[in-house]
Amino acid sequence: MKREEGTPIRIGLAGLGRAGWGMHVEELKGREDRFRITAAFDPIPERRKKAQELGIRAYASLEELVRDPEVELIDIATRSSDHYAHGMLALEAGKDIYVEKPLTHTHAEAVQLFDTAEKAGRRIFVRHNRRFDPDFLHVREVIASGVLGEVFQIRLCRHNYQRRNDWQTLKEFGGGQLLNWGPHIVDHALQLLESPVVSLWSDLKRVAAAGDAEDHLKIVMKGKNGRVVDLEISGGIPVASPTYLVHGTKGSLAVTGQTIQLKYLDPEAELVPIQADPGTPGASFGSTGTFQSGEALPWFEQTLPVGPSRLTDIWEVLYAAYRLGQPFPIQAAEALEVMRIIDEVKKGTAFA
Repeated sequence: MKREEGTPIRIGLAGLGRAGWGMHVEELKGREDRFRITAAFDPIPERRKKAQELGIRAYASLEELVRDPEVELIDIATRSSDHYAHGMLALEAGKDIYVEKPLTHTHAEAVQLFDTAEKAGRRIFVRHNRRFDPDFLHVREVIASGVLGEVFQIRLCRHNYQRRNDWQTLKEFGGGQLLNWGPHIVDHALQLLESPVVSLWSDLKRVAAAGDAEDHLKIVMKGKNGRVVDLEISGGIPVASPTYLVHGTKGSLAVTGQTIQLKYLDPEAELVPIQADPGTPGASFGSTGTFQSGEALPWFEQTLPVGPSRLTDIWEVLYAAYRLGQPFPIQAAEALEVMRIIDEVKKGTAFA
């Protein structure tokens, strides 16, 4: 059922674990005017009891949850391997769905999920919530400003060292870094590439975690525009690299923690055209007439805190899309492309 603007979206939360209870419930505190967790599903009795103590109807099966007439939107926060089946069940019951990452286990499942939604006249909202991280937003603003010139290479890193041994280390349940952090950082890479992918190279390893899924991955993508994005996600690297490195023809950017470092040529300065010298260089390096023009370049250097001009989050844009009819920024084609890249990365590896 659809309600008027100003009434809370009535959510049925599927999964009361780390994502559902630890993130979604916590993030929705203070947003009761826009969102109401009306009902929930979890197979564990203790979790259902905890929800009931907050006035949330709690069911032992997803089938019961999707039959609840008060629920408008099913928020799927179950194990990664269940997202497809749970999403299909909700769509076929006539509910819209909001899906934690990864959207599904495979690209084929993701396509089928969107096809089912279209045929049923329902909507899918994919939780690529890291699209709204302040550092990502700020990096995009700097790139768009043009101070770095033509961006030709970007490096994205998420490094730590974890001897992890939970279900997210097992392929059976959709474990591994590629389906954990992967959807977020692949989505970032595709947004920053700003061009269709024309080539891709990848390497997957298990370094420190238990289980049979990868905990270290490297992906290099090249866009039709010539730009290259190099991303690493690892649970096996104890000394972290900057989370963002962006290189352009007139400057570079690095993000470490909540600090951005910039070095770029003065946009107001006019550089004198230079020509290649075919002659023999001098006997020493670094002086005029050897391998450099000898000019003093007008560099600007800045260190500033992360702080984009405008902050928002996934819940705000979800409400705007669901209640106000505004476009949801994570488009179906973008979510499907993330899953296609993930499939390509896995192809032919021991982790497929």
